Amino acid sequence: MNLYELNKIVGAVLGSLLLLMVLNEIGNAMVQPTLLDKPAIAIGEEEDEAEKEEAKEEEKSDEPSLAALLADGDADRGAKVAKKCAACHSFDKGGKNKIGPALYGVIGRDKGQGENFKYSPALLSAGGEWSYADLDSYLIDPKAFMPGTKMVFKGLKKPSDRAHLIAYLRQAHDSPPPLPGE
Repeated sequence: MNLYELNKIVGAVLGSLLLLMVLNEIGNAMVQPTLLDKPAIAIGEEEDEAEKEEAKEEEKSDEPSLAALLADGDADRGAKVAKKCAACHSFDKGGKNKIGPALYGVIGRDKGQGENFKYSPALLSAGGEWSYADLDSYLIDPKAFMPGTKMVFKGLKKPSDRAHLIAYLRQAHDSPPPLPGE
């Protein structure tokens, strides 16, 4: 190959690159992009607090009432859900405290009250009795319901699981309080 042939190849490559640059500039002049105020799809960004609250309200409005959920609660299914809790709690009458207190008769019992168990200061200062609504809220996310609690369980997100577990806790009681709406 001689120098003349090499110059033709280099000239063709440089001419092609020049043509691409000119076409790119013409394309940019013809198309004017519209910049959005906020990204259409936020990747890895936190939602606004207002959007989070709106989503929570929508979830709550989709869920049936607590009374309806508890009416459909099944103690047998609740026993299966309670297996998640059995490592830390006993459900038998006269059962011993484990890492957590014995839960026999917990519905209607004063918060932070149980035999021979050292409750967290948050639970001791909570006051009141364990109602069905309190148990339901506590079971969703114990640390959110009662900041400072020693319970490390992340919670039960499915309303049906909570209803079944509460039905099981209701069965593990000598004289449980009436369900809401009874």
